[in-house]
Amino acid sequence: MKIHGATALVTGANRGIGRHLAAQLVERGAKVYATARRPEFIDLDGVEVLALDICDPDSVAAAARTAGDVNLLVNNAGIGGGALLGDLQAVRAALDVNFWGTLSMARAFAPVLAANGGGAIVNMASSASWFVFPGSSAYAVSKAAVWSMSKALRQELAGQGTLVTSVHLAMADTDMTKGYDMPKSDPADVARITLDGVEAEALEVVVDEFTEMVKASLSKDPREFDKQFHQFLNT
Repeated sequence: MKIHGATALVTGANRGIGRHLAAQLVERGAKVYATARRPEFIDLDGVEVLALDICDPDSVAAAARTAGDVNLLVNNAGIGGGALLGDLQAVRAALDVNFWGTLSMARAFAPVLAANGGGAIVNMASSASWFVFPGSSAYAVSKAAVWSMSKALRQELAGQGTLVTSVHLAMADTDMTKGYDMPKSDPADVARITLDGVEAEALEVVVDEFTEMVKASLSKDPREFDKQFHQFLNT
């Protein structure tokens, strides 16, 4: 779809990839609703700021009423998560935000998109949709669910002409990845590649070489990837 002239809503637009997505959408000629649970932390020019908690059904419904002209929904808001056998509340939180919150937004805005000609939904997933980084299995499960949800929504919304794109990347240089001494993508590059993918009507956007390798491993014996990944961790 064309971004110039589109009307977009971006969740989690106060920092990181979401902030870059909102800023670049404005640069590309879109009207942008920039949303966050704490909207006072959104410091972007040229956007309409909305308070939005994607885990609060009333907040989601209010956003859908206010932003009734949206034809591009960017589900960027998300959190990390610990081990599945660790703190159960942290596991529930990862699924509540990353899966249920994202699904809540898709359900609320699907009729809005239909009324505005179909448009597109972008779900920020992860390379962790396809593998598990040690200590973050709850996050991986939630992002695997986002990937599967994106495929399912693509089928369910095809009749109204809505493109559904999932975006997959390894680590980006954001607050979530502080403390990890590993190669990280520039969030501005992630935003640019994502929006280029939307304009190209890509069904999946794979941002970096590591994620390409992870995706390619899905057709192979998983033990091969486990061996490669452990070698990567130990280099």
